[in-house]
Formats: sequence, structure tokens, C-alpha cells
Amino acid sequence: MDQKTTAAAERIWLKSYADITPAEIGELKYPSVGALIEDSCRQFASRPAFECMGKTIDYGEFETLSRELGAWLQSLGLEKGDRVAVMMPNILQTPVAIAAILRAGMTVVNVNPLYTPRELQHQLTDSGAKAIIILENFAATLEQVVAKTDVKHVAVATMGDLMGLKGHIVNFVVRHIKKMVPSWSLPGHVPFKKALSVGSGKQLVDHKVGHDDIAFLQYTGGTTGVSKGAILIHSNILANAAQNELWLQTAYIGKKQPDDLIYICALPLYHIFALTVNAMVGINNGALNVLIPNPRDLPAFVKTLRKFKFNVFPGLNTLFNGLLNNDDFRKLDFSHLSLTLGGGMAVQKPVAERWLEVTGCPISEGYGLSETSPVATANRFDKKEFSGTIGLPIPSTEIDIRDDDGKSVPLGEVGEICIRGPQVMAGYWNRPDETAKVMTEDGYFRSGDMGFMDENGYTKIVDRKKDMILVSGFNVYPNEIEEVVASHPGVVEAAAVAAPDEHSGEVVKLFVVRKDPNLTEADIKAFCAKELTNYKRPKYIEFRDELPKSNVGKILRRELRDS
Repeated sequence: MDQKTTAAAERIWLKSYADITPAEIGELKYPSVGALIEDSCRQFASRPAFECMGKTIDYGEFETLSRELGAWLQSLGLEKGDRVAVMMPNILQTPVAIAAILRAGMTVVNVNPLYTPRELQHQLTDSGAKAIIILENFAATLEQVVAKTDVKHVAVATMGDLMGLKGHIVNFVVRHIKKMVPSWSLPGHVPFKKALSVGSGKQLVDHKVGHDDIAFLQYTGGTTGVSKGAILIHSNILANAAQNELWLQTAYIGKKQPDDLIYICALPLYHIFALTVNAMVGINNGALNVLIPNPRDLPAFVKTLRKFKFNVFPGLNTLFNGLLNNDDFRKLDFSHLSLTLGGGMAVQKPVAERWLEVTGCPISEGYGLSETSPVATANRFDKKEFSGTIGLPIPSTEIDIRDDDGKSVPLGEVGEICIRGPQVMAGYWNRPDETAKVMTEDGYFRSGDMGFMDENGYTKIVDRKKDMILVSGFNVYPNEIEEVVASHPGVVEAAAVAAPDEHSGEVVKLFVVRKDPNLTEADIKAFCAKELTNYKRPKYIEFRDELPKSNVGKILRRELRDS
């Protein structure tokens, strides 16, 4: 097929845009992410910025705290571009630490607090981080590996640091009643509050950070082997915040946007989805982000939700599904909810339909990766119906579907989803070999996801290249099987993987979490026989109490395959 007649060349998706959405984002408003944060803090000084466990800080306090912590980092002799790791869940100190590092002209290395010592060591060593800001609950993990890394400076936070008097009670409960802080020793560490007080007597030096400086090293999940650091420069993050901002406007076609937006931040800020959509877009809007330290504790989560007239709710399929199965959640007031964003994994149709029924707000599915800061495509927010697609490329973004030889495929054919735009990373940290594998000569990032684009410019993912199941030469995509099985009323969730088979090479193996304890293997097979063609039907079915999930709640098919 002639390259010039491809969907990408014609940008066919633009015809499906809302009238208010421009094709391009135009020039970036700020030179750096730090400058965006500083401007919002000035503009919205008296507005609440973050809330956690009943304590709120406003934008004025957010500016002061991040400036003090940034000045402390500079006082250690750290220079522009030095990497500083942050290893904390969603607590008030996390956005403060991220903003401080960026304002000090340094690079944020986001670390999952649940990492094992081995994973932490790899990430600290690989990034060359010279300092880390960590919650005491995870200090014991750092203690085991810190000597084998370049980390020279450690700031240790406690849960209650920014909570005033209440903080003492919180710390007592966390340490002594819930016993959530294993004993640790990190000689020479600085308590978080001490770092703030040292920094309060110093000037924050402006290092003149620009678009091409590195803002984040965002480590990918490592599903294909060793975890790699995606280099996200300031322009990547600023561009994606601007792209999301323009796209958000479609949620308010025909209705007024609230002056004071409230975002629910249930996904961890160390994950790129929450980092951009919650933190960056939220800060840019002067919104309040309600930080949820542990979204897996559904009763506590729902109790928090009850207190807020929330407007924007980013999440992923497993979280939405868990909440829908909670009686108290279904009783909440959803009258202010104008936007539910689904990302991180495929949103299943049964979950989307139930969410719309319970909340009155559709789930708008988007798509992206750490390598694309993250959002590359999204569904329009003014549409109620579930499209079953990842939507349209957002402004200034191009999607091309290519075959194994890198050639564009005809419209409607399956190939690899390739992405080009200002949000695409500058490459992998210290891994030119890996960068070369995923970047094409004409600047597209090869996502590793298989999909096709329809005539209106909407893309449908059929699956990850590596998760595909090959049954007698037929491609079987786990997402399709899982969606079918999830629509059975007796099923909570399901995962499909490949199992070896002497006759057909591979067959489908299905793992199921039951809602109905009486559900049998025969019931599921009979249900699948109605919905799926023969080769797609699961040959093996295993019932589990729960499925293994990543820190963000994504089902880990790899672990199931290996089990």
C-alpha cells in the first residue's frame, strides 16, 4: 500500500474531533515543569491543592514547602540534572518532593515503595540517583541496598510529618498499633521536617531549566525483562499536560466547568498516569487532588470519597470493578462527577456499563505508556456510549499502524500501534540499544501493542504482542476472552494466558475469581461456547481467590503463565 494514502498521512482522526478541539497544541506556555508549578501556586495561592487523611495544604503552602525542600537539596551540593529518587505512596510529602526536585533543577526518579531490595537496587544504580526521599515504612528496604548505590543523601519522612499535631497521633498508630514500620537504620539520614527547616533559611537558586532538560526518569514495568528508565524531558510533560488540558474541555460541552475542580488521586503518583493527569493537569487547573495512600483498602477509600463532591476520577478497570462490588460505594453522591478516565489496561465493557449505570458518568478510555508521558489517545469526554476503543490521537499526536517490516498497513488491518508526538520520550536512560529497537527513523515510538484503526480514526487494541496466544496458527487475544468471561454474572474477574499443547501449539488457559461460589468449570465452558469460536475457548480453567496484580492493579498475566 502506498505510504501516502495511510490513515496517518491523512490524519483521518481529525474529522472525529469536537469542534472546540484544535489539531495542534501550539507553543508551550512554560519553559519547565517547575515554572508551571510556580505559576499555579501564585495564581491559586489560597485554593486547596492536596488533601490526605483529613489534612489539606493550599497552593501557597505547597509553594513554600517545595521551595524549602528544593533549597535543602541544593544545599547538599547537588547540581542541575542530578537524579533524586522519591519512594513514597500518595501522601502530602510526595507532590512536595516531586515539585521540590523539579524546581531545584534536578531529575525525579519515581520509585514504587513496594519494591523488593533487588528491584530498588537496580533502579537506584541504573539511574545513578545521588539522593532519595523515602517514607520510614520502606526505609528497611533501602537499608539493605543503599551501600551498593551512589546514594549519598537520604531524607526520611513519616506519615504524619505535614499533619500538625494530628501527625503525632498518626505516627503513633502507624508505628505501634498497626506496626507498619519495620525497624531500620540509615546512618546520616535527615528527617523530612529537618530538611524543610534547613531549606527555609536558604535561597532556591534558579538553574534556568529548559525544554530539553530531563524532568523524570520513569521506569517501565519491566515486563520484557530488566526495567528501563524512560527519559521524559520537560517539554514531554508540558506537552502532555497541554494536550490533556485541551481534551478535557470536551467534558464540558453543553455544561459549565466547576471553578474548583476536585480530582480523586487513587492511582499512585509514582505511576505516569496519575503523575501527569492528576498532578500536572490538576496543578495547572488549580484543582484539589485528594490523595489516597492505599486504594486497596476499599472501605477506607469509600469513606474518604463520601467527604468530597468530586469531579474527575482517573482509574483502571480493576479499581472500578472493585468499587462497583462495594455496597457503600454504590450509595455515594455522584452528581458532581463529570469525568471518569480509564487507562493502564483495557476497560471491559461490562465494567463500563455498570459504572455508567451506578454513577451516571461514562468511563472514557484513553491509552498511553510511560514512554509517551503517558497519554497518546483518548475517547471524547462528551460521548456517553462505550466505544470499546482507545479513542483518537490527542492534539499534535499521530498514530500509524505498521507491520513487522515497519510499513503502514491498510485501514482496518491489525499491526503494531506506533506513536509520534511531542510527548514521546527522548529515549531510554543509558540504553541506546533498547532505544533503537523502539524508535523508528521517522520518529515513531513502537508501542508493542497490536491494534487497528477504523475509518473514523478510532484505534482498537487487540493485545500486546507478547501476550498473544497462537492456537493452530490463529491469533487469540486474551483481552477478548477476558471481556467475555467478565460479563458472566458469577465472575468477579478473569485472566487468559497461553498454555502449551501438543496438538495446537498453544491453547487458552483461563484463571477465574468467582463471585458465585457454586460456579463450575462446566458453567464457564458452556458460557464461552455461546460467545467464542472453538479455537478461542479456554481448554483449561483454574479458580483462584485472587489474581496477581502490579502495584497499579494491572493483572500480571506473566506470573499466571509461569505458575
